[in-house]
Parts: sequence; structure tokens; C-alpha cells
Amino acid sequence: MSTPPEPSESKNLYVMDSESAGEMARLMNQDILATKNMGGLLAERPDFANIHDILDLACGPGGWVMEVAFAQPEIQVVGVDISQRMIEYAQVQALVQRLDNAHFMVMDIMQPLDFSDASFDLVNARTISFLPPTAWPKLIQECMRITRPGGLIRLTEGEGFGITNSAALSKLDGMLTKALLVAGQSFSPDGRSIGITPMLGHFLHEAGCQNIQSRAHAIDFSAWTEAHNAWYHHYKISLKLLQPFLIRVGVTTQEEQDELYDQLLMEMLSPDFCAVAFSLTVMGEKP
Repeated sequence: MSTPPEPSESKNLYVMDSESAGEMARLMNQDILATKNMGGLLAERPDFANIHDILDLACGPGGWVMEVAFAQPEIQVVGVDISQRMIEYAQVQALVQRLDNAHFMVMDIMQPLDFSDASFDLVNARTISFLPPTAWPKLIQECMRITRPGGLIRLTEGEGFGITNSAALSKLDGMLTKALLVAGQSFSPDGRSIGITPMLGHFLHEAGCQNIQSRAHAIDFSAWTEAHNAWYHHYKISLKLLQPFLIRVGVTTQEEQDELYDQLLMEMLSPDFCAVAFSLTVMGEKP
């Protein structure tokens, strides 16, 4: 099996094919699920008071950007992503929906961000845990640079596929966390987790943020819950798209993935299926 590239050798470290139509559809669904699970577009605050310009990092097809732009027409919202296809799709959707305050740009967030100092009141990032550990401090420093004094940096991440009684989902979760460790895209010392959630507050503290607050989110998507059907379809797409990454880094084979995938779909449709997924939002203020 091939050896994965060092993080510094690869420009796009995303663990799925960021140019595929399947991944675009998955991200659109993920945006909806994440916002609902988090309690709204900016649930940590009562409203968007004193926020005039927002940046969303690694925005994908722009779901969160367009939702904010629609709900807050007086706010300018910018989304950036490394994928040309994602950005082109988002631009078309913003045009069709007549969201003149939604803007999209192709940009690699592992490079210096192409914005002037103090450009935004809120810099938002959700689910960018694929970045290697060395990239995070640099990115947060760039976020501090482009955030206005009194502005906010908001980070939201999860830790894999959740806690479940599904043998297949548990095994696939272990493969993902091990693969990220092998690929140099993990904070875990042993590969039993991604290790990103406890780091979020640390990043903001080290960058000089103040008034750092955290908010945990849990979603029960067991068989009898309202959330089950949406999450079943989410994992049905996600775990098929994730297979090439897991195979490439050498933690599994295609044959094993095919067997686990079929097993997972059966187990998730069982009336006894139980699962809870967790994520954490940490937000800090620039002095």
C-alpha cells in the first residue's frame, strides 16, 4: 500500500474528493444538519448586533454563508474554499437567490488569507479538522489579523462519528481516527480520537483572544429519533466518499470497506440502532 504524502507536500489535504458532485451534495446536507444541531446560525449570541462583515472559512458549497446572508440582508458575508467547483456552485446559487450580500472566493486557508487587516467582525470555521496540527496556529493568527478589535473568531469541530452500539460504525470511526494520525492530520497521541475539540480554546487563548466561551452540542440519531433518517443518508454518502482516503493511507482494504459499508447500512436501519454525535463550538473575542 502506498505511503501517504507529508502534509507539507499536498496543497489540498481534504480527506474526500472536494471536486466531486457527491461531496458537494454531502456538504450541503451537512451544513443543514450542523446548523440545526447547533441551535441556529449564531446560537451563542442573541443576535447579530454590531456584526457587519463575516468570513466563513472552507465554506464548501456556501450553505451557511447563504443562510446568514438571507437572514441578515444588511450584513456582508464572504465564503472561501480551495475548491473551484464548490465556489462556482455557491456563486451561481447566490445569484439565483438574489443574495447580493453573499460573496465567494477560491482561497487556500493554509496560505496567508487575501484580506486586509481588520476586515471582519466575525470569522467562522466549521469542520476543518482535516488540517495538520502545524497549520492551526498559523491559521488562527491570520484570523486574528483580519478580525477587527472586538470581533469574534468562532470554531466548531466534532470527534468522528459519535458513540454508538453499531459495530460497523464504531470500526469505521476507529479507522478514520487512525488514518488521520497516519496522515499527520490528528492531535491524538494514539489515534483513538481526532483530538481537535480540546485544542480549540487553546488556539484562541494562545492567539490572544479574550472572553473565550465554549458550547457543546449533542445529537441523538438513534433509530427512533427524528434525526435518524437525515443522519442515515448523511453517513450513507459520507462513508462511501471516505473510502479512498482510508484505503490510500493503508488502514483498510476495498474488500473490508465494502463489507463494513453494507453492514453499517443494515445496522443503522435496525430498530435497536443507538448513536449520539458530539461537537464543540468555541468562540473568542479579539481585544
